[in-house]
Amino acid sequence: MRPVLFHLWSYAVPTHDFFVLLGVLAGLLVFLAEARRRDMVDERILWIVVGALLCGAVAARLSALWRYVAIAPEPTLRGFLVGGGRSILGGLAGAYAGVVLTKRLVGYREPTGDLFAPAVALAMAVGRWGCFFTELPGTPTRLAWAVTFYDGEPRHPSFLYEIIFQFGLFGLLWWARPRVSVKGELFKIYLLAYALFRFAVEFVRGNDVVWAGLTRPQLFLIPATVALGVYFAGRRAGGHYTTLALHGGRP
Repeated sequence: MRPVLFHLWSYAVPTHDFFVLLGVLAGLLVFLAEARRRDMVDERILWIVVGALLCGAVAARLSALWRYVAIAPEPTLRGFLVGGGRSILGGLAGAYAGVVLTKRLVGYREPTGDLFAPAVALAMAVGRWGCFFTELPGTPTRLAWAVTFYDGEPRHPSFLYEIIFQFGLFGLLWWARPRVSVKGELFKIYLLAYALFRFAVEFVRGNDVVWAGLTRPQLFLIPATVALGVYFAGRRAGGHYTTLALHGGRP
């Protein structure tokens, strides 16, 4: 594990925070490039990004409160703010809520999911390196690609699994941008794909099992995945399902 990536003069740059920031910047560049390509750049779009980042950051922190309280011998507000951890699923949910709320506040009615989907996938792919270098990567295994950290136990590199998945999904979403026939649908496709992957990878991630052999993230993902599945099934039944054209072109 490497909690400090490097020192900038006397300041120790945290590894996790560095890669999270790098991921946010990479995602922001992709978002702005796609917004410019679609001629959607204006002040309201920038406020929507700010709303997503702020709400996502707050939700990511608050959704990890239970874990901090459970393991801290003497929980304090300062201790939670400094070392309380974050939840990526809580951050995604908060960012989604932030987009919805900000769009209402600024009066923006156009779908923005097509802008966010590839940007979020790339941000996650980059940001997860911070998790890989600072957290136990997964459950014990004897597979050839196992990684060993300070405890000497070979483990599943679950964060590497996710990094590969997110990079691959970014490439797929980038290719699908002009081919998805329903505006705003790319982000829902991303959410469904990530929900299914995350549910599966939880079995080797090493999070605490809380009920019926499932972890808290899996229990959260079950209703979310069902809701997304019902959404796509409803669109298909109504004849409004997403289609991928066999040719390119701008949406």
